[in-house]
Amino acid sequence: MSQNRDYSQGLPGYHDILSQTMDAPSALSALTLRLWLAGFGLVFCGLSAALLFVFVPGLAWFAWVLVVLAVVAAVDFGWVAHRKRRGEPG
Repeated sequence: MSQNRDYSQGLPGYHDILSQTMDAPSALSALTLRLWLAGFGLVFCGLSAALLFVFVPGLAWFAWVLVVLAVVAAVDFGWVAHRKRRGEPG
């Protein structure tokens, strides 16, 4: 259970270059913001793609791009939700 305690205190910002070079405090991840942004991207891209397929069939190629972006947002949403479920703060 020490792993959950580590998560609740926040993981070090291994991707934060400033904390490694300038003795700055490690950054903590903003998981809740990332969750909201992924949810917004999923809904926006999904609805936009559906509307383009129905009302502007000439832009079907762009609708497919939006479908791919919606899938990426769904995967990101699932991964961030998994990280929050295991106890990471943010």
